[in-house]
Formats: sequence, C-alpha cells, structure tokens
Amino acid sequence: MFSFPLICTDQAQTDQQPITRENSNRGRQPEETVTDLNSDTDKQNFDLKIENGVVKYKLQNVSESQQTSMKDENSTKVSLIIKSHRGGSASVEQNDPKPLSIVPIQENVVSHKVLLENYEGKLCEEQRPSTKRQLSAESAAKSVSVRKRSTVKKSQEGIVKPLSAASPGTQSGRPYLPAVSTSQRKPRKLLFSSTDIFSKVDTFSIQKGRELREQEVFDAQKIARAVTERGRNDVEKLRAIWIWLCQNIEYDLEGYLGLSQKICSSDEVIRTGKGVCSGYSGLCVEMCREVGIECVEVSGYSKGVGYQAGHSLAEKRSDHEWNAVFVGGQWWLLDACWGAGTVDMKSKTFVKRYDDFYFLTEPSEFINSHFPDDQTWQLLTTPISMEEFESRPLKTSAFYQFGLTLSQPKEYNTITDGGEAIVSVSSSRLLTFSYEMRQRDPQTGALKQEEVDSSCGLLSVTRQGMKLRLLPPEPGAYEVKLFAQREGEPGPLRWICSLELVCPSIQKRQALPDNPYLNWGIAAGALALGVKGCNFTGEEAVEVDEGGECKVILHTSRPLMMVCELTHHELEAITAKRCLASQITAEQLVCNVMCPYKGFYRLSIFVQDYDSGSGTFQNAGNYLLHCQSPGLNPNSLYPPDLGLWCGPGLRTQKAGLSHFSHTGAIVNTPQGRCNITFHCASPELQIHTALCAELHEQAHFPLSRYVLLTFTDTKVTVSVCAPRAGVYRLGIYGRKPPQQDYMSLCDFIIRSVCEKPGDPFPCVYSAWGRGCVLLEPRTGVLAPQSSVSFRVRVPGAQRVCVVGEKQTDLKMNKSRVWEGEAVTGNAAQLKLAAVTKESNDMHVLMTFDVLNLKNEL
Repeated sequence: MFSFPLICTDQAQTDQQPITRENSNRGRQPEETVTDLNSDTDKQNFDLKIENGVVKYKLQNVSESQQTSMKDENSTKVSLIIKSHRGGSASVEQNDPKPLSIVPIQENVVSHKVLLENYEGKLCEEQRPSTKRQLSAESAAKSVSVRKRSTVKKSQEGIVKPLSAASPGTQSGRPYLPAVSTSQRKPRKLLFSSTDIFSKVDTFSIQKGRELREQEVFDAQKIARAVTERGRNDVEKLRAIWIWLCQNIEYDLEGYLGLSQKICSSDEVIRTGKGVCSGYSGLCVEMCREVGIECVEVSGYSKGVGYQAGHSLAEKRSDHEWNAVFVGGQWWLLDACWGAGTVDMKSKTFVKRYDDFYFLTEPSEFINSHFPDDQTWQLLTTPISMEEFESRPLKTSAFYQFGLTLSQPKEYNTITDGGEAIVSVSSSRLLTFSYEMRQRDPQTGALKQEEVDSSCGLLSVTRQGMKLRLLPPEPGAYEVKLFAQREGEPGPLRWICSLELVCPSIQKRQALPDNPYLNWGIAAGALALGVKGCNFTGEEAVEVDEGGECKVILHTSRPLMMVCELTHHELEAITAKRCLASQITAEQLVCNVMCPYKGFYRLSIFVQDYDSGSGTFQNAGNYLLHCQSPGLNPNSLYPPDLGLWCGPGLRTQKAGLSHFSHTGAIVNTPQGRCNITFHCASPELQIHTALCAELHEQAHFPLSRYVLLTFTDTKVTVSVCAPRAGVYRLGIYGRKPPQQDYMSLCDFIIRSVCEKPGDPFPCVYSAWGRGCVLLEPRTGVLAPQSSVSFRVRVPGAQRVCVVGEKQTDLKMNKSRVWEGEAVTGNAAQLKLAAVTKESNDMHVLMTFDVLNLKNEL
C-alpha cells in the first residue's frame, strides 16, 4: 500500500493544474501526479484505494485526538485529478472534477497487487506505444508516483526522494520505489556468495523450459509457476525466471532494425522465442508478479546496440528497458536481454552467449552501461548525470567479472600528452592482456579496417595488472580496445574496455620494433610454462651497456628449453643469429645479447619443457632493448654456428660434468690464454674439443693446434691460446662407447683482446689419452739449435723418449714424471713417443714444430 500526500479541503479548486514531469522515453510507464490544491491548508497523509468511485483512506502521521474527532465524520470530499506526463489525461475525472467520497480503509484488506490492478483500469493503455509494451493488458501493472507541489522545487534541484511504504501493520513494509540512500545497502555477495549455488535451480529451469516448449505451453503465468516450482525463496525463484528468459528468448534483431514487425504480446514472444528489450523486461515483470516477487520495468539509455561513443544522448529518446526487483529486503537490477547474448551488427545476427553478470548486478557497476530515465533507479547514494555517464570509459561485463579497476584514464576521451598516453588497469589475479588500436578517418570519423602497427603501443603485464603506453604514429583520433582472459583459460581473449584517444601532435622519436605478441616483459602465461620471473620487469626499456651487450635471465621452476629472437629495423636475420647466445640450466635461462646498431630492439624468448621432445615453443616474454652506442664491429659479434647449449647447463649436467671453473657462456681472455676446468664423474665418457672462428687473417697453424685437452682421473682441463684477437667458439663434445659419434655438450664463447699472436700447442695424437699431462714445454713451436726441457706424465709407460736428429730417453723421477733435455738441432720436428705395457711398439704421443729462418708466424 502506498502513502499518498493529499490535501483535505472543503472545496475543490479546479483552476489549479496538476504537476507533471516531462518524460521523453517511449518505453517508460507514464507517471501520475496529484494536484496540491492549497499549500497553505493543513495537510494529512492517507493510505488510500479507489474502488467504485470511492477513495478509501487511512490517516497517517496524525495524533490520536485528531483521528478520534474524524471518526464521526461520514465522509470528506476532495477533488482528485491524475494526469500522465505524456500530455494524455488519465484522470479519474477529466474535464468536470466531481467530488469523491473518502471513507476509512480497513486494516490488512487491500494488498499492493490489488491496488495496482485497480489503477490499471483507470489508465489509458493507448498512451503506451505497443512496440515498447509486450505485455498483455490483463497482466500489465502500472507504477504510480504521487507528490505534493511543495516538493517540486526540491526535486528539480536535487534528488526526488521516493515515497515510503505504508505504515507497519497495514502492508509488508516494501517500498515500491527504491530508497535513495545506499549507505546501508547490502552487497551482492551477502545475498549469495556465487552464482554457482544456483546450479540445481539453473538445471531445473532449463529442463522445465524444454518440456514446456515441447508441450507448447506459451502462457507466462504457467511457465513462471512451473520453472519456480523448486524455488525455496524469492532469490531462487527469480533465478529460475532469469534462466528461463535467457535460455528461451532471443533478441528480435529484425524487429529492432525495422525489417519486420515487432512482436508485441507476451504470448507471441514466448511462442516465437524472440523479442526486443521490452519483451524481456515485460515478461520478467509478468512472471515475477505471478510468483509474488516485486518487479518493475525501468526504461533508459544503454551502451549497447546502436550506441555511438562520443555522441550526446541528451537529444535522443531512451532506447532500452530492463528490470528492478525487490528481493532480500532491497531493490536490485537485472537485464535478461543482455544476459541472453549479444548482437553481431556485421552479420546482423543474434549471438547466444549467456552472461551471468547482469543478474542482480551491483548498481555501481550497472550504471556504467545503463542510465535510467528516472535517476532514482540508479540505486546510488549520489546519482550521476547523463554527462558523466557519457564520459565514462566503456566497460563490459567481463571487466567486472575479472575484478578489474581502470586506474587511468578516468574518462572515455583521452588526449595525448607529448604524443603519448598511458592506460593502466589493476587486477587482483594474473591475467593475459591484449589490445588493438584503430585510427578514425579524419573526414567521416569511421574506423579504418587495419589496426595500427603494434610498435605504437608498449604493453607490460604483471600480477597486479597491466600498463599500456600508447604512441600514435600520427595526429588524429583512435579507438583503443582492451582484451583480457584468465591465465591458462582456453578460447579468445574477452573484450573488457574501450577508450577514445585524441592525438593533437606527435614527437619525433626512435622507431620501435614491431611486437606481434603485444605484451612487453614476462608473458602473463609464463608461470604455467615454468617461468617464475625475470631480472628485468619489462615495464621500461632495458638499457644496453656501452659495449652493446646485455644479459636477460629467466628464472624457472622446472627444466626448460629455450630459443630466442632478436629484431631491429636494420638487423638482418642472419646477423641476428650471431647476436644471441643462450645458456640453459636447471633453474635459469640466460640469453646473452649483442646490439650492433643504435636504437630499440625486441628480444622474444620462447620455451618448452626440456623433456617434451618435439613440443611447440611458446612465448614466455618480450623485452624492449635500447642501445645508445654508435654500433659494433661485425667481427665482434658472437661466433657463427653456436648451438642452443652455451656454457655449462642441463646437457653437461646430464653427461656427468660438474664444477666448471667458468659458469657463464662467455670467457674473456685479456692475455689471449685461458684454462677451463671441470670434473667428469663418468670413467667411460670420452671428451673431445674443437676451436672455431672467422678470422680476417688466416692463422699459420690450424685452429685445432690452439686448444689442448688434458684428462686426468676425474678432472678435465681445456687450455686455449687464441692465435689473434677475436671471438672464438670452443666446442666440448662427448661420447660413451659403443657410440660412434660425439654429441655436443656445450659451447663456450672465447673473447680475446690480445693483439700479440699466440703460440700453438703441440699436435696431439690418439695415443695421448686419459691421464697424460704435458708439463713442459707448453708451446708447440721450438727454436732451432736449442736445448729444450721436457717434463711429462704418461700413465702405464715403460719408456718415454724424444725423437729428433737423435733420440733422447727421458727418465722418470720420484713423482712419476718423465723428464730430460733434448736438442732441436736442425730437425724440422721433434716427436714425443712412448712404449706402453700393453704393447712393445713405440707410439707417437705428440709432435713439436722447430722453426727455421724462413718460418714466419
């Protein structure tokens, strides 16, 4: 029952005009007002009902003495005029006001539903356009708002406060219009923790809906009773109705576009399974009221089909309808039309896509896409204006379902500052983000088909959200769309937000590399791939050192394989391969990068599980590198033909190699010499080494002479002497019998800056095996006519000698080292040979070259 502020007077003054309020919405129900005949007279509040020309009342807010004095009066006469806001009269008397009898109303006699049904017959149905009303006249209920003239001034300046419920004892206490204050409003999570609790209700509603359609039941009241049969409370009953609407009614796009006549009656909407927005909202009202749930239609504007951002809605008629329902002690909002699916305007088809977000949506979120004609139905403590509604960024249901917050910008239209703009979104969970930016045609304002190059945006994603730095390529207007998806969730990313970017001017800057993967920094799904973090955040460009080199390290949770890609607008693909050296360990992936040109680079890293075999490499991160040095000599790049296994890592660990003296992939040798040592746990493993390089000047000896392998019981020493300054690849290989071929275990990058030519080592033969150690001389080139001291260990040897112009036998000392002096004479070569226990034959271990005056090194 309502509380209507009325004026009790002895004589009706017909020259007073009813207070009306303009309503530009075609689909909104007309609002009625009661004339305040004399603001100076005493005023009383009545609970009333109209029945056969008699207004039955109950006084409110009066003292007991006043009520007692009025009991003796049989009736009081009043002139009551009701007018619609559309200008059509819906009055109890239109031209000749006649007094109505007013008698006291009995307690608990008339329900709210009966009162609305009585008013239904007194309002002209023709005032409501049929295209916006898809309820039958028998079930349509009218919303009536009655106000005193004295409240008009306040309503124009501020919020129109809704009428309160009837006093306790006469009605259930429910307000027909929502309370303005939301300070005590319960959040949705207190009404129900998650929509997952409705699984049984949803399943029953869907199954019952199929049965009813098979039985050709098209009556809204029967359907409402059937689908809510198992509902234990109003919320579950409402849920069942909501599911039935979303699953059984499709949007009538042809009717909306005027290609066919709109379906108007509720029976036809149910029979055809099609309807426009008012079809959904009207059926929702009819079905809810059938099961005793308070429900009204709300008309207004929406950011849906046909909405053009940036175009003012003030001069347009509202084009959408949704519902407000009273459950759980307060009013809630829902939109079954949007919950059922979306419209693809390109193909002009309805896409059935259930969206749970629009079921009892929080008003603070609902207002971003739905603006009611009556601001009271915003259900906000402080209603927003239409201008603010239009200026807000366009956010979809997915934006709120992902729990996102748009930190910046705050408005839909954003102007660049210095030719760039920042978009920042906060998230409570790790998501995958993406974006697209399209430029508008400066003449027509239409969006161009092709997207702006990905180099015009720097997107970085963290566990806390995303940051997008937009750099438009030229002045103009652009539409920016943001997309997101939960990490690891299949399917395309979901549209979450749209913005308009206006760029008055641009600033000259170095060209950025294209990034087809959009995201900069560690990829959102990298954790699932086994990547825990990186030594760079990715939000800013990585500054390369003065030598044009940097190192990007990914920390891993399990063994992974890695491949890398480096791009620059001047860098060729073949050269790019010589700019990368990857090291793969059990807990880290290290990418060494060289930048030969000035400017920005994109480094993309791809991973797969170590044991996946022929699996697919997936993007784990993309990094923007900035090199400010003028450039590098191409000869200083990494050596060609580097493998995936640079430096110690998983491959060497699996082969049983450990305790490397050099743990990185790059070894710098200021003097041109180095020794790399490590332990070998396998006695069966055979080790082989190879030194490779691209030299401008050909070395006098083969590069194999500039590396010497010494293999004791468990320790391996690889000695390198660079012939000239440059960059070398030292390959370490291994095999276990009966394997015939050596397998690459790792590559080291040897970098020498020594300009003095290095001496080669002796030429080693196969008899030089495990346990053999050359102590003196360490050079493979000897001077002529000189005495040379030899000291060598040869396990199992019975005799060791040096053979030149004459043979010199070496003697074994207490340390089991064979030693002695040999003369080079005029011989071109000295041979170190030994006789072992296994054979009485003499085997050459290694040879030394003797220089003469014609030799040039």
